[in-house]
Amino acid sequence: MNAILSNPFKAGLLQGEAQIGLWLSSTSSYMAEIAATSGYDWLLIDGEHAPNTIQDLYHQLQAIAPYASQPVIRPVEGNRSLIKQVLDIGARTLLIPMVDTAEQARDIVSATRYPPLGTRGVGAGVARAARWGRVENYMAQANDELCLLIQVESKTALDNLDAILEVEGIDGVFIGPADLSASLGYPDNAGHPEVQRVIEQSIRRIRAAGKAAGFLAVDPEMAHKALAWGANFVAVGVDTNLYTSALDKRLAMFKPVAEQAEGKGSY
Repeated sequence: MNAILSNPFKAGLLQGEAQIGLWLSSTSSYMAEIAATSGYDWLLIDGEHAPNTIQDLYHQLQAIAPYASQPVIRPVEGNRSLIKQVLDIGARTLLIPMVDTAEQARDIVSATRYPPLGTRGVGAGVARAARWGRVENYMAQANDELCLLIQVESKTALDNLDAILEVEGIDGVFIGPADLSASLGYPDNAGHPEVQRVIEQSIRRIRAAGKAAGFLAVDPEMAHKALAWGANFVAVGVDTNLYTSALDKRLAMFKPVAEQAEGKGSY
């Protein structure tokens, strides 16, 4: 029989280690494997804004699997059916976007757990996660290695943050800077002093509640700030941004090009 795969990303969070990650938005398993050889602790495969299908996610999980970098999947929403699919194809860490209330958080927790602890559908015999039924006692073990992260990225969510943090089964809370700054009235300006104040305060509240705190910053200075405030899983770049930046800089060595805007705290 096969053994269930462990989750070093979750273990690192529990030990208080800072986990440095990269956002993957290219939908390419080839690019995902290249990123996995770079040494990042975790790689976020984005299914919310990037045009990833379930098969795209599946292939990227396969590409990353031989390496130490740990995959995190973000589905387009916290839909029970979508959660079931991404868990079955082998995701062990999920980042669920746009969670505004404790009730939403509880529903998401339920969707990730098998009965009697939750409502996750049973299909281990056809699931890559269970090695097609070859992992002994998969259903009993699956909860132990699951890492569930949710995104708080609106004023409503911040108003409900204390209640959200009390939900059992949530391992970490991620601050979404782009949507949060827009919700606070500062669209495309995550660097605004008021937005920065709210981000710092939120990260400290999350850590004080005993949860992991996450953040995405395409600007290195902002990433270092988030780490200093206590964030312990921080994505420090987006593959497509890094690619376009490298392309533009290389072209500029040989011909005049229009100046491109650099990201400063969100994407």
